[in-house]
Amino acid sequence: MTKNKITAVLGPTNTGKTHLAIETMLSFDSGMIGFPLRLLAREVYDKVIKQTGIDKVALITGEEKIIPPNAKYFLCTVESMPIDKQIDFVGVDEIQMCSDHERGHIFTDRLLNIRGNKLTMFMGSNTIRNIISNLGDDVEFINRNRLSKLTYSGHKKISRIDRKTAIIAFSAEEVYAIAELIRRQKGGAAIVMGSLSPKTRNAQVELYQSGDVDFLVATDAIGMGINMDINNVYFSNLKKFDGRKLRKLNLSEIGQIAGRAGRYLNDGNFGITGECKEINAEEVNLIESHKFEEIQSLFWRNSDLNFDSPGALLRSLEKKPKNSWLRKIYECEDEKALKFFLREKNLENIKFEKEKLSLLWECCQIPDFVKKTYGNHYQVIESVFKYLNSVKSRIPEDFMRLQLMKLDKLDGNVDSLSNRIANVRTWSYVSNKNNWVENQNYWIEKTKLLEDKLSDRLHEELTKTFIDKRASVLARGLKQDMEFETKILENNEVMIDNQFIGKINGLKLELDLKKGALETDIKSLKKAARQSVGPELLKRIENIIETGLIELKDDFKIYWQKSPIAKLSSGRDYLTPNFELIVDDILEHNQTQKLINYLEKWLKNKIDTTLKSLIDLKDLKEKNSSIKALAYQLYENNGVLERNKVSDYLKNLGQNERKILRDLGVKFGRYHVFLFKLIKPEAVSLRTLLWKNYYQKYFNLQPPTFGLNFLDNNKIKNRNFMLLCGFEKFDTIYVRIDILERLFVQIINSNPEKQKEIKLVPEMLNLLGCNKDNFKKLLKNMNYKIIEKEKDIFFRYIPRKNIKKSNNKTIKESPFGILKNLNLG
Repeated sequence: MTKNKITAVLGPTNTGKTHLAIETMLSFDSGMIGFPLRLLAREVYDKVIKQTGIDKVALITGEEKIIPPNAKYFLCTVESMPIDKQIDFVGVDEIQMCSDHERGHIFTDRLLNIRGNKLTMFMGSNTIRNIISNLGDDVEFINRNRLSKLTYSGHKKISRIDRKTAIIAFSAEEVYAIAELIRRQKGGAAIVMGSLSPKTRNAQVELYQSGDVDFLVATDAIGMGINMDINNVYFSNLKKFDGRKLRKLNLSEIGQIAGRAGRYLNDGNFGITGECKEINAEEVNLIESHKFEEIQSLFWRNSDLNFDSPGALLRSLEKKPKNSWLRKIYECEDEKALKFFLREKNLENIKFEKEKLSLLWECCQIPDFVKKTYGNHYQVIESVFKYLNSVKSRIPEDFMRLQLMKLDKLDGNVDSLSNRIANVRTWSYVSNKNNWVENQNYWIEKTKLLEDKLSDRLHEELTKTFIDKRASVLARGLKQDMEFETKILENNEVMIDNQFIGKINGLKLELDLKKGALETDIKSLKKAARQSVGPELLKRIENIIETGLIELKDDFKIYWQKSPIAKLSSGRDYLTPNFELIVDDILEHNQTQKLINYLEKWLKNKIDTTLKSLIDLKDLKEKNSSIKALAYQLYENNGVLERNKVSDYLKNLGQNERKILRDLGVKFGRYHVFLFKLIKPEAVSLRTLLWKNYYQKYFNLQPPTFGLNFLDNNKIKNRNFMLLCGFEKFDTIYVRIDILERLFVQIINSNPEKQKEIKLVPEMLNLLGCNKDNFKKLLKNMNYKIIEKEKDIFFRYIPRKNIKKSNNKTIKESPFGILKNLNLG
């Protein structure tokens, strides 16, 4: 008997074993390779059709079958390999999975029973070498050595892990948690899990390979044939659930995954992160040198099953292997399901002859892609079996339509989308089984389209959830010292490499900080901004200085183009305020000094110009003590004095002295001595603003609306502030002091005959802008008696009693005294 020709290509991860198998297969007229994952079968299929043409290549997995009529090459998952085909070349990848606790028996069956007519090739780890030697076939061993060095780098915090790194976790929950941490600290990560559909997985891998993200979070699926530009692999855990229990990874499994670091001649590193237990020195040495313990036994299950009766089927499944290096695998999920349905009361009336028992077994092998909902999977198996066991022996279209309608939704988070895809995969598997579904081709296409649609949506959600595109772009650019492409839009929004980072308000960049932004996010944003936005801010400073288009507003801030660039603060007196720049800390002190110098001059000039008469009083160089004394009092009282409070100063002023002060803008009124130019709107606004800024209070006080001469408001409490605004108080009434002086003149001019009673004329009301009742109220507060005669109103002055100074002399300089002297009382 001629022995079968077997080639065993063995070696560490990343040594080109799969590539060799593909090249060898294509050298034959026909061939087939079995892969451990659907996404690997799909990846190789996509490569091979580019070399040979789509008509010559078939893809066979549980959920996807593309089989051209003249197909020569078959790329399959190990479970889906058509074992009865006569083919020149047969290969099985990752053959060391014969020792896997969940699927080992499938790989072992292919190792023992599937052969190519001309060549059979097994690719995998050196750990299975001795077992393959026991096959008794004509075996040629090809050793593939790693060309690059693999080095242990110890423990590192995730925040300190370098780019081009894969972090390994062993559950979806761990993967998501780590990806979220990386998003916050590094800008984001792509995700690779065996449960992802090929479309989602490829889209995620492309994110990583294109450089959009520098980190990958993956399950141990990464250890099987996924080749990417990874420099470092870090384990977050060294334990995994193998379907039965939580167990520690063996060194071979650690080496398989760690070996993904480094490609071809590029060295790689592996290490641990988070709370992962340390790998001891002896284990590190074995992993670095790729020396792992030989596999002593393989998992096996009898594939020659007896369907004569339920009992016979169960006994054939329980059959034990003859070889010492084979051991029966633990009860698998399909076997558990079979036992459940054989004792299930819903099926007790069914007589399980050979054909029906075979059908039930086939239904029990429907994969449980969802896994989280145990009972639901059994419901699927039961429904499928009952339809296939019915008269029509097909699953009706209405049932399929109902199942997919429940899943055809694009809303939800990563978990809900993943769950929907897993359910769709179940119905995709069912649709791809020959003669199980009515209108089979339609439902194959329908489930494929729905899976693709949900996969695209899952990729979007994974990207949105676990990748901060902006932070990723900035972090990568800063680390690689790249020059950013910066655009400042017309609305002042700042785009760096097409990522919105904030808005320039005046001379300050307001960063677009998302909720929960970490210090690292802020630092990377600022660093990128310093490189890109700094020159724009300097350009704006030059523009401010050249054009001078700035203004001081009521909120004590100096504005340029509707944005604040400085804010006043209290200085040594209210006419010499200090200010602080409102500029970004991107700008250095030496870059802002020019602006500080300019604003100091601008502010001084504004105050000197608008309040010139007050500044002139302050700077008055006069030897006459009476002039100096009155000028000082006026300056200290913001340019307004009640005449009766400075009567002594006025007595000592002759006409010449008064002329000097009049030339400076001082008006000697009957009730006030004041700087009349300070009553103008611009001067009042500036004075009140500077006054509030100096005292750092009274911020709620606002000057009366310009144009008002008369106010009756019992809510106004601060008399000093109103005097600063140019208004004198009479109980609840306020009258503008220059208008009050004009009223006195009008009263005098309206009584040339010097009658005791003065008639109220409309011109008086018009001057104040008030009605008769308000005018009468004002007169009473000014000690006038109101006399009404027929339709006319008259008033006369009633001298105030006890208006005395401390020396008991009557004050004659009051306006009321003046009016009395004019014989009006």
